[in-house]
Amino acid sequence: MSRVLWRAAVAALCLWAGLALAMTQEERERAGAEAQQAAKVGPADIELAGQAVLHLPDGHAFVPQPQAGKLLNAMGNPGTDPQLQGLVFPRGGGEWFMTVRFEPSGYVKDDDAKSWNADDLLKSFREGTEASNEERAKMGVPALEIIGWAEPPAYDAATHRLAWAMSSRHKGEPADAPQGVNYNTYALGREGFFSMNLVTGLAELPADKPKAHALLAALDYKQGKRYADFDAKTDHVAEYGLAALVVGVAAKKLGFIALALAFFAKFAKVILLGAAVLGGGFMKFFRRRKPADAPTPPAA
Repeated sequence: MSRVLWRAAVAALCLWAGLALAMTQEERERAGAEAQQAAKVGPADIELAGQAVLHLPDGHAFVPQPQAGKLLNAMGNPGTDPQLQGLVFPRGGGEWFMTVRFEPSGYVKDDDAKSWNADDLLKSFREGTEASNEERAKMGVPALEIIGWAEPPAYDAATHRLAWAMSSRHKGEPADAPQGVNYNTYALGREGFFSMNLVTGLAELPADKPKAHALLAALDYKQGKRYADFDAKTDHVAEYGLAALVVGVAAKKLGFIALALAFFAKFAKVILLGAAVLGGGFMKFFRRRKPADAPTPPAA
């Protein structure tokens, strides 16, 4: 893998620039090679957290843990995320990837989806961003500004699935500067929820969004783990409602993965916003393998 391609990916996805660049080129290449070796290629059924099965379609590859976490570190996302299940990459084309996480929060009530106001949620994001920029400056991280909804939050009560996207850029950048976005999708279950967040560029979102919905639809909760299986007499109920998954007031506790640019919301809660401009270096590296060299799923 060329140094130029890796620098593009690291620069695009880096949350803490100094930590990301501390990795050597050899370490980054090793993380990429290990991810390739461990990847499972579709079509395949991927067991996730004992809760669900992802029916990975043809043309996709799934990188499991711990290789997924190491790859994220190489991309510029420090630390570990115990809720991370893996990463999905396209094979043969596409400049995106998706994180797959399960948060064992308990049953998340969805009543507030009936009355939330997208303008109020947007205002909360913007207030949180402004309040955080002083802290970001202390860390040497550029200030952020929220552009707006790339897609307002929409919840499907029949399938218990939520989707939304926010766009942002570094403060002071020209209006025509590239904007990054994470397309955030969630599938609620009896004991928590899966977040399946597609990282791409804002200009690519219309073309990539159907892929996010196809993967979300390919996730099936197991019998007894579904949202409809909730038992109010015995099951734990989350401390927050559905709006918290959008506004992010619970994100510090949830530990959202730092593929987004981090900032403090009011009330000292942490919001992680999907706002990375994807360089695409790893995707190109992932696709370079010839079909004969494609990674083979390990034996069950």
